[in-house]
Amino acid sequence: MSPKFLDQNGFSFCIFSNEENRMHIHVFKDNNEAKYWLEPKVELEYNKGFKNKEIKIISSIVNENEEAFKDKYRKHIG
Repeated sequence: MSPKFLDQNGFSFCIFSNEENRMHIHVFKDNNEAKYWLEPKVELEYNKGFKNKEIKIISSIVNENEEAFKDKYRKHIG
């Protein structure tokens, strides 16, 4: 897994290199994982184990950092 874009509230926001072309971000905490599309709009792709309250927090963080995540994604993937 690489790189880690952000650690906030115990959540790690990362991408996997050489995965797929559509911009997205993975979120991890403990053994839980969620994936968000960053384009064409921020959208939850899947949730594996996070409670609804956590998804609300994560969604807020993703929305607040959307442009920064997109910029980091472009710099990493090219």
